[in-house]
Amino acid sequence: MAKTKIANVIVPEVFNPYIMKALKEQSMLIKAGIVVPDPTLDALASAGGKLINMPFWNDLDGDDEVLSDSAALGVAGITAGQDVAALLMRGKAWSVNDLATALSGDDPMKAIGDLVVRYWLAKEQTTLIKILTGAFSASNATNKLDISGETGNAALISGETFIDAKTVLGDNAKKLTAVAMHSNTFAYLEKQNLIQYIPDSNGVVDFPTYMGKKVVVDDELPYDVSTKVTTTYLFGQGAVGRGEGQAPVPTETDRDSLAGDDILVNRRHFVLHPRGIKFTNASVAGVSPTNAELATAANWSQVYEKKDIRIVQFTHKIA
Repeated sequence: MAKTKIANVIVPEVFNPYIMKALKEQSMLIKAGIVVPDPTLDALASAGGKLINMPFWNDLDGDDEVLSDSAALGVAGITAGQDVAALLMRGKAWSVNDLATALSGDDPMKAIGDLVVRYWLAKEQTTLIKILTGAFSASNATNKLDISGETGNAALISGETFIDAKTVLGDNAKKLTAVAMHSNTFAYLEKQNLIQYIPDSNGVVDFPTYMGKKVVVDDELPYDVSTKVTTTYLFGQGAVGRGEGQAPVPTETDRDSLAGDDILVNRRHFVLHPRGIKFTNASVAGVSPTNAELATAANWSQVYEKKDIRIVQFTHKIA
């Protein structure tokens, strides 16, 4: 029987839409409401250029005036601001040695697609954490609470300190709906019976909850083994916008004849952007930022009012 080859299995016209659809359906960030796909960002991500400009109107301010029959009202200006996102251009190639198991499946294209989706979902979570690291390291990023320098219980995550963290947003704290934490933080809270597992109407537990917030666990979040200092993020619905563009050649196959290996190449153009914190592109060497550059404070600047940014960075210890 002839050997199954990548080129015989992968049909780009079918494979690419499957990947895009599965990424949205399987993303824990999207399911938790932290990341929301945005058709506008989809279009902008395919429009060309390495930066995506998103203008917005600033809130109206100034005191109201008392009406008078002898004097006209004063006229105040309406000002605009601009949020900016980075277009993330990423790719990965795999040889058939990594996909041999998938090629033996009943539906090898779906099996390979599932592996690719699983890979990109993990990378999206890693990329988002690097983005948040940079955005909240900026000197003007004000939505954060750091209690790790306190002594005793005052440095620990607890119901009381968690309330302090969400109250950073003032009366917009009610808009926070989800939290991302390290597995050690999750285990620490679970041992205290503070994590709840509440089934939905179908009897399924989509997410555990803490203080009424959906919990996403990710070990890419910073955690210092010696000091027990870690970072937890609180999110409002749609705090991060997501756009999926179209790379010029999203998927292609190749063959290394000398090695006898088939190769699958997958490329993506996408956007993950914390709304209200613009990407300045101040220190990016290439056409698209690396994760290290995304984690650099100089590349970020707050443009929304503090309370309108639906993210809080909470730095604390666990016992």
